[in-house]
Amino acid sequence: MTAGLPRRLFAECLGTALLLAVVIGSGVMAERLAGGNVALALLANTLATVGGLYVLIEVFGPVSGAHFNPAVSLAMALRGELAVAALAAYVAAQLLGAVLGAWLAHAMFDMSLLQFSTKLRGGVGQWVAEAVATCGLLLVILRAPPARVAPMVAAYIGAAYWFTASTSFANPAAAFGRMFSDSFAGIAPASVPGFVVAELAGAALALLVHRSLGADSRDD
Repeated sequence: MTAGLPRRLFAECLGTALLLAVVIGSGVMAERLAGGNVALALLANTLATVGGLYVLIEVFGPVSGAHFNPAVSLAMALRGELAVAALAAYVAAQLLGAVLGAWLAHAMFDMSLLQFSTKLRGGVGQWVAEAVATCGLLLVILRAPPARVAPMVAAYIGAAYWFTASTSFANPAAAFGRMFSDSFAGIAPASVPGFVVAELAGAALALLVHRSLGADSRDD
């Protein structure tokens, strides 16, 4: 990454906003068109997220690294791939972008901009799922060949929508932004702390597993 910090922060904010707009907007559209079929709605939400995430990583990766995720930024700071001094700014940009993305989705579907989700998501199974989802995401990012990171991350998140009980938020910024949307993709504010703790635990586990597996091309 050769861009200056302000440009990188703008890329993180905009990229996270667009990611949340994809996740929430496709959830709203899917729910409206699925006729009450939750599985069909989730499938449509998944496919839109996979496509959107792939494109966003390709577009913003050369500028900021396309983290869009405080857990990823923290891991990169711990590895020395992101300056520790820039970590707080990255996280702030991601959180701001997540809220803006939720509002953008609402605006596109003529929904009230300011709202909070009432969709409770909690329990041990959900927390374990978030830890697994985030651990897997970080491992893909850390160990995938650089040229294949975007498709592999998108594919993993698409799979994790279905094999995890939580539908794979795997991202504290996503959890934060989705609590501002009382829609198919929302999460109640009371459920967010448990998700964030699980996601950070999953990221820490991924770093340990990555080290145990040995060096890869990113470590050369």
